[in-house]
Amino acid sequence: MENTNTVRFNNSDRTFYNELKKRVDNYFKENKIEKNGNLNMYIKTVFMFTMYLTPYFLILFGAFESKLVWLLLAVLMGLGMAGIGLSVMHDANHGSYSKNSKFNKFMGYLSMNIVGGFSLNWRIQHNVIHHTYTNIHDHDEDIAPPGMLRFEPHAEKKKIHKFQFIYAWFFYCLMTLMWSTTKDFNQLLRFNKQGYLKTANTTFRRELLVLIISKLGYYGFVLLPYFLVKEMTFLNWLSGFLLVNAVASFWLTMIFQSAHVVEETEFPLPDEKGNVENHWAIHQLRTTMNFATSNPVLTWLVGGLNHQVEHHLFPSICHIHYPEISKIVEKTAHEFNVPYKSAKTFAGAVWSHEKMLWKLGRE
Repeated sequence: MENTNTVRFNNSDRTFYNELKKRVDNYFKENKIEKNGNLNMYIKTVFMFTMYLTPYFLILFGAFESKLVWLLLAVLMGLGMAGIGLSVMHDANHGSYSKNSKFNKFMGYLSMNIVGGFSLNWRIQHNVIHHTYTNIHDHDEDIAPPGMLRFEPHAEKKKIHKFQFIYAWFFYCLMTLMWSTTKDFNQLLRFNKQGYLKTANTTFRRELLVLIISKLGYYGFVLLPYFLVKEMTFLNWLSGFLLVNAVASFWLTMIFQSAHVVEETEFPLPDEKGNVENHWAIHQLRTTMNFATSNPVLTWLVGGLNHQVEHHLFPSICHIHYPEISKIVEKTAHEFNVPYKSAKTFAGAVWSHEKMLWKLGRE
């Protein structure tokens, strides 16, 4: 990835963003509510952790001996794992879960490490890089997958990409597994070379130690059933572990891919001097798409991230407020003739992503 410091947005005209920000701020002020989480957020946190941990302890304490039931519990655990990532970790690491910054940091580390990730890496890749340089070639790591996949039109095209619309779905099932094994170590090395650790006021040695301890803790946690449940073979454990990660990875990937790597979104290139055509806020609207925003059940389950436009514009606002502020964002965007992209259904957004994979494999 290139040095992101070379990219500059055209922030000379801030009229749209200033007006939008003023209206959103007024919404919270007039309704006398805080921008962070509330009781609904805490209830959801308990629900997601329960969905993740209950199947684990049922297996650990021998509540069921059936191998089929173990696999069904692994599926439920995978959904809980994704739920923690979408509904708890995401807000905590954005600093929007609570007014207390220390509690946000604690919840960010807890919710990320218990599912095998590493909070610092995630904050750098997602908060700093992806949220700033959304869909920009050689800058946004979210659209820079391994070489067998192509997520944007400016990336090198290979013959194998012709079939990515088929095999991409298999690789989507490996995301959290890669987090918990090699990716975090590779990212930490790269972010250190790029100066992000220094910017975060930390050192490579310190974070490497934290990372190693975190991974040891995570694998100790997930391996415990193998050592304590007499009936469990290594193959039983491995099947369950892979199934948990496959379910979580697939669900997480569908949510994020359906918001950015779709036919409706744009992939703007900076000019030779690194200048991007639009203001940062307008850039977010051009590169991001909502989906199924009228579906309250989906909105609750995915941590409001079907309102991805609102999240990108106001990442420090807790996701429980997105449905209401989306009305303000859409109205303001129309008034300023700025695109507001939204698919009616989740299935429609996923299908748009599939068509984009097909298109990128041939053009």
